[in-house]
Amino acid sequence: MEFFALGEGSYSVDATKKFIPFNPETDNPKDRPASLFIHVNPFLIKTKTDLIVLDTGLGFKDTRDELMLHQNIRNAGFDPDDVTLVMMSHLHYDHSGGLVVERNGKLVPSFPQAEHVINKQEWEFGMSGKGSSYHVEIFEALQASAKITFIEGNGEFKPGIRYEHSGGHCPAHQVFWFDMEGEKVFFGGDELPEPEQLLRKFIAKYDMDGRKAMMLREEYGKKAAVEGWKCLFYHSKSFAIGTVETEGDHFKVKPVY
Repeated sequence: MEFFALGEGSYSVDATKKFIPFNPETDNPKDRPASLFIHVNPFLIKTKTDLIVLDTGLGFKDTRDELMLHQNIRNAGFDPDDVTLVMMSHLHYDHSGGLVVERNGKLVPSFPQAEHVINKQEWEFGMSGKGSSYHVEIFEALQASAKITFIEGNGEFKPGIRYEHSGGHCPAHQVFWFDMEGEKVFFGGDELPEPEQLLRKFIAKYDMDGRKAMMLREEYGKKAAVEGWKCLFYHSKSFAIGTVETEGDHFKVKPVY
């Protein structure tokens, strides 16, 4: 099993929920008042049977009008048309924007041949139009011509791939565990989005249930340390893939390159 971070760069986002590219080397955070600064890292996993995308980023294009996610997959040595599974932790825009791409004025699935694995309750809420972090037009375009498999609760999607309902960051958030081909990989979406979140305990305002999310981070960190799981950090500002160790009551996270 091989795994790759498909980094899409850094962004600032304020109350308007617009994501504006931010270059830490040239841009001044003081020019973006009341903004949250995030990094976006979709992931690619190659197994013997599948090419898997984990969350799809913002769906932004590069200067050649090419979907950044597609180009990053090519940079990793693969063809976007060969993606067989797209597995979503949840459907907030910064994770689901790349599900579709604009072609000739119309939104179409970015991975038309792939099976899309989505939590049923998360999909229903996203389609309801009740949440400002969800873009209904993305889901409508996906529903029109892509294969979608809805899952609920906890279970095994296929041998070596498990999903668990977590529900800390948003009510129907889920996480994924990949245990195959001698590797153990954990993708926590926004329950464990950064390695730094293992280094100190805190309740985040951007989590629906901040206390639960905090407890889940510690639970996942301990499991990763004891069982040797590599963690994929979607919003990491430092390194996107790491291993976890415990030192007394504290965690230590080391990068995997």
